[in-house]
Amino acid sequence: MTRSEHLGESHTGDSIDKRTLAILLGTVAATLLLYYVVPYGRTIARPLVLLSTLVHELGHGLAAVLTGGDFVDFHMWWDGSGVARHTGGTGRFARAFVAGAGLVGPALVAALGLWLGRKPARAKRTLAVFGVLLLVALGWVVRGAFGMAFVGCLAALLLFVGLKATPRAAQTTLLFVASQLALSVFSRADYLFTPTAHTGGGVMPSDVGQMSEALFLPYWMWGAICAALSLALLALGLRLFFKGRAATT
Repeated sequence: MTRSEHLGESHTGDSIDKRTLAILLGTVAATLLLYYVVPYGRTIARPLVLLSTLVHELGHGLAAVLTGGDFVDFHMWWDGSGVARHTGGTGRFARAFVAGAGLVGPALVAALGLWLGRKPARAKRTLAVFGVLLLVALGWVVRGAFGMAFVGCLAALLLFVGLKATPRAAQTTLLFVASQLALSVFSRADYLFTPTAHTGGGVMPSDVGQMSEALFLPYWMWGAICAALSLALLALGLRLFFKGRAATT
């Protein structure tokens, strides 16, 4: 085994190697360049915004199921907005939990992606699982031509990378997805502090507005709580990613 092979695939204990760290930093840098340097970068990056919308709305629906309700359907639009319809989950705390789940969903999935993306082989399996889960969501709740096209293409891409690409390519893809969701916590933070939401389906109470109606505290207070929880989840994800970093040789 050569030294380059050792650095690329072998690890001391549970530590990450330099190449894995470079992949994560590279995906973050590429995203910042796309948003702030590349001409029309924000338009090119619109699918990345839609990725956070997808996770956000699925978070609402899955939380509804966890509280005893039903995830009816999910619509999303090109402008980055989306709506998840659900039934059940009655009670003030259940309604607040469902509303808040969408807000912290991107941070939770980002943390999972950072943890699972530490090892190339594990990243490859993770993408395949994510692809299958999106196919299930596509047949179960995704509605509307645009949403179905976006989710279908994303599921196909994740499955292809998870099943056919090299482990390093899969790792790069998973860490890229995780970094996008992590950055969306900051780029879309303004939504945490508005009482209404403007979507492709019309104007409706925002998630923090719904939490305020359910549990009395002002909407901006719930926005601050969700922001703090999201930051805590990202910190946990980074801690798991860098676990054992000092032992890397």
